[in-house]
Amino acid sequence: MPVFQYEAMDNTGLEVKDTIEAPSEQEAQTLIREKGFYVTKIAEKTKKKKKDDADKQKQAPKKKQTFTIGGVSAKKLTMFTRQLSTLQDAGLPILRSLRILEGQEKPGALKNSLMGVIEDVESGNTLSEAMAKQPKAFDNLYVNMVKAGEAGGALEVILQRLAEFKERAESLKRKVKGAMIYPCAVITVATGIVGFIMYWIIPKFKEIFLDFGVELPAITEVLISTSDIVVSYWYLIPVIPFTLFVMVKLIKKNKTGAYIVDRIMLKIPILGKIIQKSTIARTCRTLGTLIASGVPILEALSIARDTAGNEVFRKAFDHIYSSIREGESMAVPLRETRITDDLVVNMVDVGEETGALDNMLYKVADIYDEEVAVLVEGLISLLEPLMVVVLGLIVGFIVIALFMPLVKLLNELS
Repeated sequence: MPVFQYEAMDNTGLEVKDTIEAPSEQEAQTLIREKGFYVTKIAEKTKKKKKDDADKQKQAPKKKQTFTIGGVSAKKLTMFTRQLSTLQDAGLPILRSLRILEGQEKPGALKNSLMGVIEDVESGNTLSEAMAKQPKAFDNLYVNMVKAGEAGGALEVILQRLAEFKERAESLKRKVKGAMIYPCAVITVATGIVGFIMYWIIPKFKEIFLDFGVELPAITEVLISTSDIVVSYWYLIPVIPFTLFVMVKLIKKNKTGAYIVDRIMLKIPILGKIIQKSTIARTCRTLGTLIASGVPILEALSIARDTAGNEVFRKAFDHIYSSIREGESMAVPLRETRITDDLVVNMVDVGEETGALDNMLYKVADIYDEEVAVLVEGLISLLEPLMVVVLGLIVGFIVIALFMPLVKLLNELS
């Protein structure tokens, strides 16, 4: 029976070199996996030298990374996670899976990160250690889940959970973005049309009124003054919102400023509810996924806190973290923070009592995902008539302001 010499990694990431007897290379890989090892290299012992020579001849020069700006998009990372999960579920060695995905990836941030991961894994690092060195692609949540999967010997299961988690998050983001396209497009077009009228049309009427010496009513004077401001300072129209955006970003660099801004955002009608419920859904799903993957509760809370993206929720998670470290349950400090409804607190309480906290957190996330979708639809339904009314008022104001002096002028001429 052929003897195969192999190199592999155990669940802790240590390199193992040994030989095994098997009828074929495929069966040899199956036997090695049953021992709990991840195969990185395998060859029949009698053919090793010949194969090594062939490998040296075929060995390509080391690939160079391309220059990129920014990190990996959530959509690309979601697709990569699902593909890696599928390849691992099929039983392929982790290095081979990574090489396949790196080979089919176009030049960019993800390809660069995968090249770095492959190089580190080949050097003897574990997959989680290699991914931790690529923060542009893999955040703390990703790294810790992979680490938990390696420790428990269930990397393919963890990758599947991670893929499902990212797909749900991406789906919710797409729904919200898709719902906001229509109102944003209408507001942009309406602003452009009103700007055109103010910049080009109103000055023409102003010249007519001045030529005929018509006494202008107050409403027309307000319109012409507004038009003069637009003509003189038109460049401020894009500058003002951009400046406000930059100012908010700078304020949020400071913890106190970020807390104040996030607190104000949560108080805005409807939009505040959408932000609150989407944050709860995201953090609950993150926390549930980490707990189900075997990550310790305190570490899971720390990661969920970092993914909240809201300083109000970060402070609340700090309080929950401190309370659990002192021996309390999660439900008590969660109730004290008042960032969630009683439904969430009660479901977390039941989850802790029954030992099914991860399942309860998943259910909370599902409920709030649905509520966010309903709120977004409600916001769009409210915005549509509101935009029509506002545009109607603006157009009506312009028409009345222009026609009042025109009617007076026609009467005088007649």
